[in-house]
Amino acid sequence: MTTRRGFLATTGLVAAGFLAGTSSAAPAGNKRTARTYLGPHELPRNMTLLSIDNGDGTETLGVKTGAGILDVRRAARLLGLSAPVTLDELLREGHAAALTGLIAAASHSARAKSALLEEAKLKHGRLFTNPGKIVCVGLNYRRHAKEIGMKEPRVPPLFNKYNNALAAHQCTITLPPRDVAFKFDYETELLVVIGKAARNVPEAEALQYVAGYCTANDFSARDLQLELPSSQWMIGKTLDKFAPIGPYFVSADLVGDPNNLKLETRVNGEVRQSWNTNDFIFNVQQVIAYISRHWTLEPGDIIFTGTPHGVILGYPKEKQVWLKAGDEIACTIEKLGELKFRLA
Repeated sequence: MTTRRGFLATTGLVAAGFLAGTSSAAPAGNKRTARTYLGPHELPRNMTLLSIDNGDGTETLGVKTGAGILDVRRAARLLGLSAPVTLDELLREGHAAALTGLIAAASHSARAKSALLEEAKLKHGRLFTNPGKIVCVGLNYRRHAKEIGMKEPRVPPLFNKYNNALAAHQCTITLPPRDVAFKFDYETELLVVIGKAARNVPEAEALQYVAGYCTANDFSARDLQLELPSSQWMIGKTLDKFAPIGPYFVSADLVGDPNNLKLETRVNGEVRQSWNTNDFIFNVQQVIAYISRHWTLEPGDIIFTGTPHGVILGYPKEKQVWLKAGDEIACTIEKLGELKFRLA
């Protein structure tokens, strides 16, 4: 068997009064204007965002406000204003003021009332559909290292997922046939979202490059990851929909210290993980600084920061009951909301 040794408040709502800002010329339908944003690269502030599955093949931004979820695409059309309509676009373009301006305009417009939705009635889309990089950190909690009998690593062990793994809040993960894999495990993780290009960033400045955070799950097939003739971490971690993220992206200013957030996982209502990011071996600043020494992190890149103890892999072998079709997993991180998904 190949072991790991071989590898090595709810949701931070936007206030009912919305935000103030500016916006640019109007889009034609769902297309962007020819006019290119040339201003400073801005990080989103005071925002809790989600993705709306529109049922027409598009997944577009929603803003959580005290009056409901503002459908950004619809509000832009109604008001004749331009704003980023996906989170990927918002992060890469860096024109947060356009979204801020749309929110402010919608808060004072009777015309925009029809762009306010009830969250319970919408279908969540994927927050990220095409990030440049999905970077994952393995073995990054002290208690987790102890439960599986491993020494704490000297540097962050990195691996990756691909875009096919990206999935939405309340998604269903269709498990592969048993002859492919059957040892399925949960890993609730804090997701770090990069907002500015970062290269050789000092630890003391690293959080300045963070746009926000999400609740995520590094869903895993342990038999593929650890039991093939050679280590196959990438295969065990990146099957279709093996990276559910959501329900919200919460801007960094609303979260504060990412290294002191409560985290919990429940399987069919039973608590399996309950700990705190203050148990990180490498905190968020250290992870960003380390990665940026080796390559440039770009706006829209995302980082899975590892999971605490309590995963099935850490149980004594006689007590390892792997996840199966029909199970429901709920993942909560303080200030970021509850991510739910089911298995089929």
